[in-house]
Amino acid sequence: MTNTGTNTAAGTTGTTIDTGLTLVTGGTGKTGRRVVERLEAMDVPVRMGSRSADPAFDWTDEAGWPRVLRGVDAVYLAFAPDLAVPGAPDVIRAFTAAARAAGVRRVVLLSGRGEEEAVECERVVRDSGLEWTVVRASWFAQNFSEDYLLDPVRAGEVVLPAGDVPEPFADADDIADVAVAALTADGHAGEVYEVTGPRALSFPEAVAEIGRAARRDIAYVRVGVDDYAAAVQEHGVPGDVAALLTYLFGTVLDGRNSAPADGVRRALGREPRDFAEYARETAASGIWNG
Repeated sequence: MTNTGTNTAAGTTGTTIDTGLTLVTGGTGKTGRRVVERLEAMDVPVRMGSRSADPAFDWTDEAGWPRVLRGVDAVYLAFAPDLAVPGAPDVIRAFTAAARAAGVRRVVLLSGRGEEEAVECERVVRDSGLEWTVVRASWFAQNFSEDYLLDPVRAGEVVLPAGDVPEPFADADDIADVAVAALTADGHAGEVYEVTGPRALSFPEAVAEIGRAARRDIAYVRVGVDDYAAAVQEHGVPGDVAALLTYLFGTVLDGRNSAPADGVRRALGREPRDFAEYARETAASGIWNG
């Protein structure tokens, strides 16, 4: 998927700019693949940042970064597994330094809302000397259809350590739209866009919305954080991922992120997509029918 050349990209808002080669890290992930699809539709040359690409990109292989960054003008920076994991700021610092040395001009960072560790990574990006934009997202709605919650929804029982604290679930399509605008149009440099849905729902309420849309009975069972961590590891989830989930459910999901934000409106001039719309469209695809 590596292309070369310079194309003019039409951003959603702001002044159109001449966009060169754009590296999309996490290019096969929930937001990254959507960013790739949108850039390619705009005839923006894209380099996929993944271990299966050529050249291959791996966050643990710093020696391989210069080859991947060669000729790149802009970067969508989606760090895996999450900016909240130990050592992430050091990796982001090294990567942005390599990007600047390679001549990269612009970086758009996908960050996590309410994560103090992610804010530290944001500071690293702001101090990198690159033109930057932060897309700070709340919990992804697509976790129910493209990630670890898909199988429980299909099985008819979602077990999580989350109760009545509401979360304004962000739609991955909104996140991608904001990121692409920041990558391809002027007027977004130095902005922090908090991307959420238009209303907050608790996890039980979100599962109920999915059940109504899919016309299925889907139970929601609340468990303790420690019991949840033990259960996911028994099902083969790696220890570091289990620790991340425990942190997110046990610390971040405490109400600090309950209020919807205006990032989509500020960046795109429209309202964000509601969770009910996401549930209807996803249910229509049949993916939740098992």
